[in-house]
Amino acid sequence: MTQRSGGRILVDQLLIQGTERLACVPGESYLAVLDALHDAKIDVLVCRNEGGAAMMAEAYGKLTGKPGICFVTRGPGATNASHGVHIAAQDSTPMILFIGQVERGMREREAFQEVDYKAFFGSIAKWVVEVDSAARLPELVARAYRVACQGRPGPVVVALPEDVLTEMADVADAPAISYAESWPGPEDMNRFGELLRTACKPLFILGGSRWTGEAQKALIGFAEKFDVGITTSFRRAHLFPSDHPNYVGDVGIGPNPKLAARVKEADLLVLLGARMSEMPSSSYSLIDIPNPRQTLVHIHPGAEELGRVYQPALAIQASPGAFCAALADLARPNERPWAEATRQARQEFIDWTDKPGRLPGKFQYGEAMRWLRERLPADAIITNGAGNYAIWVHRYYRFRKLGTQLAPTSGSMGYGVPAAVMAKRQFPDSPVVAFAGDGCFMMNGQEFATAVQYDIPLIVIVLDNSMYGTIRMHQEREYPNRVSATLLRNPDFAAYAKAFGGHGERIETTDEFAPAFERALKSGKPSILHCLIDPEAITPARTLSQIRDDAVKSGK
Repeated sequence: MTQRSGGRILVDQLLIQGTERLACVPGESYLAVLDALHDAKIDVLVCRNEGGAAMMAEAYGKLTGKPGICFVTRGPGATNASHGVHIAAQDSTPMILFIGQVERGMREREAFQEVDYKAFFGSIAKWVVEVDSAARLPELVARAYRVACQGRPGPVVVALPEDVLTEMADVADAPAISYAESWPGPEDMNRFGELLRTACKPLFILGGSRWTGEAQKALIGFAEKFDVGITTSFRRAHLFPSDHPNYVGDVGIGPNPKLAARVKEADLLVLLGARMSEMPSSSYSLIDIPNPRQTLVHIHPGAEELGRVYQPALAIQASPGAFCAALADLARPNERPWAEATRQARQEFIDWTDKPGRLPGKFQYGEAMRWLRERLPADAIITNGAGNYAIWVHRYYRFRKLGTQLAPTSGSMGYGVPAAVMAKRQFPDSPVVAFAGDGCFMMNGQEFATAVQYDIPLIVIVLDNSMYGTIRMHQEREYPNRVSATLLRNPDFAAYAKAFGGHGERIETTDEFAPAFERALKSGKPSILHCLIDPEAITPARTLSQIRDDAVKSGK
């Protein structure tokens, strides 16, 4: 062993754990780490806001199953980054946020930008730790990687006092981590097989994280062998290929009413990796609490999630990969009374997602989505943040490959652009398309500059209706004709793209979309397509006026 600074020890641990890239906004509180990164073979993406950097790290965790790494400075840097930490928490994504901190001798004085990180992040991170000596960095960083990935994955926050990073120490490195796996027991699988054999209306709902290509392949084989219907949870549509005959749709916000009815009527409901929180459960209306009307089987890698909301008939603590591998040992029943229902549910999915209806305005967003569905290859990665514009993405685009959907189940705005930057950096040969509303884009649109700086040719589609659309919709439903704080005056987003050195085009009609998209691809530059959408086109099924009129008729 030789003397190393805390900054060097920390970066050495990142390399040992296989860190290939990270996102950051630099700060004087962790200069020693930045210095150590100068010589390390780690791809460092310098971002324009800590929120964008943290979202990039979260996106990396989603894409790879390994912790996304983010470095930010103390105080306002850390509080800005909390957006990404909250997404990682609700989306069960492995992530580690490293934060610079005031020197140890200055703590508890409210020194410059001092924050108590255990208090600040304690309710949203899996673990928060402040390192008290350089010699403990190998121990605590290795633990951070384990905590972020094992059980239900999530974010870990590591605070780094500035003088710890400059302190010299002789200490051995921790080994590379091999993460613990939780497997279903033989009795669990025997009981599950019995429940399946006696069912008439089984249905699977997939969700959560820790999915792998092997897990998906095993589940596809099981679905074909048993002829069961497979659905996915909110913003997890990529977990099962949409072009497979056993896929019957997703239970997100405003799901297909026929699929929602099938969830309620299932006699065996299998939640695999999913938690069925507020959004996928339609405000906890699809499954009764605490005793479901369905025979509920819940499979989840985190023991604390089993029975947390719904009391299952069978709880199995296992990761999706382990459970799907165990499915291969189940014998196929001679009778499968649910087979015809699977075919019917599949047709209902096709009917629900096939052809969008016409809405007010010269630009028909649904038709553009339908064109993209046919144009983009299976490995195209689609990202989005939050807003009504995302309804079209989730309904009309069909995900065919694992790891091609990046969207926050937490409903955080501003996610699409930074997530797309990381996705295209990680998979440069795959097309990456970010969707954002005008309000959503402006929350982290500055990360378009990061894409230009690193020559990352993503395409951002901005849907501009000059308002915070989702809130306006709720406003008209609850307080009709009383518009307040939801109108927006926007810049020319195509000019915005050009100002940064990217490609930008303004789209006013449906016919203009496809040629503009092809030109954006051909440009080889980060691109923004500024699409003007009629404010009346607030959902694929209803206009803003219809929502307002219904509210007035109801007496609101």
